[in-house]
Amino acid sequence: MRRTMLALALLLGGTLPALADGCYICLQGSGCGQYCRYVGRDDADNRRKCFQANCKIAGTASCPVGVNIRTCSAERPLQRLRELAALAEERAQ
Repeated sequence: MRRTMLALALLLGGTLPALADGCYICLQGSGCGQYCRYVGRDDADNRRKCFQANCKIAGTASCPVGVNIRTCSAERPLQRLRELAALAEERAQ
């Protein structure tokens, strides 16, 4: 099931609407890492999710791509795949 959802998300990736993402900068000593990635808008809901992931938010930034940067996520990856699969099913109908 996971492979099917992943394959569906990858195949339909070009047909899905672009979703903005960004990162919150986490203060030194946060359990989350240096950044907390969120998808969508910079709003109270995403800030709350990163706060629950143990990120003490110090500001916003674009997400770094370096391999030495620790980043946590406001959303669970499996939950995100389910949302993409549901969006693909809606577009197919």
